[in-house]
Amino acid sequence: MKTKILAAAFAAFCLIPACKSETANTLAASADAAAANSKALTTITGNYATAPGKFLAAKITDDETNSILQAGLRSPSARNRQPWHFTVVKDDAALAKGIIPNIGEGNIIIVISGEGADADKGVVLDCALATQNVYLAAQALGLGSRIYTGPIDTVNGKYKESLGLPKGYSAVALVRVGKIELVDALSAASSRKDPAGMIGYK
Repeated sequence: MKTKILAAAFAAFCLIPACKSETANTLAASADAAAANSKALTTITGNYATAPGKFLAAKITDDETNSILQAGLRSPSARNRQPWHFTVVKDDAALAKGIIPNIGEGNIIIVISGEGADADKGVVLDCALATQNVYLAAQALGLGSRIYTGPIDTVNGKYKESLGLPKGYSAVALVRVGKIELVDALSAASSRKDPAGMIGYK
């Protein structure tokens, strides 16, 4: 009996370092995750409103484009209806210039359209969430992104067929994505209002 008790005590004693090691690993992983999140947030707030003139003439890779689109596809939507469609303009320079006249070489345009967006405000909101995901995903990759809604009437009036939008879909927003000079990101950002007047606590 004493032998069994001693064996159990010895086993428990051996487990203590392992538990401490596991706890240390968990804390290290949490710290790494917090650092990664902080870095991503810094990237996003630094690149969030890149001025058109700050985009470089450099190509966006297919892997970057696919990662951005995956973020858009995973956006939240009411009743999970996912009413959006994403159209990437990257090879048709004339079409890109027609939509955004000052677009640079290598930049892409992602057109977010929604089924029945002309009549359903809920679809517009869902597409807006997808637009935000696309916009932020590009920045998380270290790219510049800019949301455009001004050209939407022109897109829906002139370019639906050229873009190949599905029947019954209308464009809601555009996201321009391109390489940028990161050192200029902060100077390119638009000014922000005083948060004191826009945040409340109860």
